Amino acid sequence: MFEKIEAVESRYEQIGVELTRPEVVSDNEQFRRLMVEHAELTPLVEKYREYKAAKNSEDEALALLDEGGLDKDFKELVEEELKTAKADIETLSQELKVLLLPKDPNDDKNVIVEIRGGAGGEEAALFAGSLYRMYTMYGESKRFNIEVLNANETELGGYKEISFMIEGKGAYSRFKYESGVHRVQRVPDTETQGRIHTSTVTVAVLPEADEVELEINPADLKIDTFRSSGAGGQHINKTSSAIRVTHIPTGTVVECQDERSQYKNKDKALKILRSRLFDAAQKEHDDAIASDRKNQVGTGDRSERIRTYNYPQGRVTDHRIGLTLYKLDQILNGDLDEVVDGLITYYRTEALKEESV
Repeated sequence: MFEKIEAVESRYEQIGVELTRPEVVSDNEQFRRLMVEHAELTPLVEKYREYKAAKNSEDEALALLDEGGLDKDFKELVEEELKTAKADIETLSQELKVLLLPKDPNDDKNVIVEIRGGAGGEEAALFAGSLYRMYTMYGESKRFNIEVLNANETELGGYKEISFMIEGKGAYSRFKYESGVHRVQRVPDTETQGRIHTSTVTVAVLPEADEVELEINPADLKIDTFRSSGAGGQHINKTSSAIRVTHIPTGTVVECQDERSQYKNKDKALKILRSRLFDAAQKEHDDAIASDRKNQVGTGDRSERIRTYNYPQGRVTDHRIGLTLYKLDQILNGDLDEVVDGLITYYRTEALKEESV
């Protein structure tokens, strides 16, 4: 492990020298590329330098204790320093192992989130709206941009389905574990006897794919236009601006009717289609080379119940990591960091176990 890190540190120092050379500074493309590489290596190098400092502290403390002749107070001080250094070395070693894990190539990408009401009819559609609001508030807290791509609203203000883009560096790394079935337990407003109903909503999180990564042959597409439909509004049913795109080889169908412009709806539909096909191809590839590895790209099994939101108890439980938090209101208002950080830690730990096998 340390040979690999030392090679990285050597490269880091070399880049630092390169960035001071006038011919590099004047070459915008080369300078930008080196700056990006330098930034990517910085966390590992800085953590390694912390490790080396802790190791030096340990060596110095051991040397003093080996020499002997220390008075009682000073010896206790050195022993305490040794204890601290050993604990730091253990912690920093684990952090270095995490930093050396292969990075998910999608982590820095924008994401497309698709939310669909499942079992529960209107109650599921209303909760789909609650999840959309939760993700929007969480995304805004991270300074990400949110753009609705397609929405099919119900009469009561819920969503049969809604697709939206979350744009910002690291968006996928924060949202990728949200794919799966979300279950809600609550008493609907229309329930006169106070009975708790259980409904489900399905979430899919797709890394945005650009045209370079996945090229679609126009001959493979069937594009239909139709009039927008929904819960109402002045523009509904007046023009055939909505778009339905069918990818003939896979049978994948995407509809987009959020914009008044047919061109804009088509552009958004193709973004969703490209990301769905990219995600499916990536999943197929990962399953082929690692069929026993769960969440290789972190998208999760979409048929799996991943989380329960229990309104009467004010409880949220993530079933994958056994995390239960009694802060339902805060979570639905976008306070997702504790859940997301717990999932990231869990999957990193699992990845470390696999690396050590």
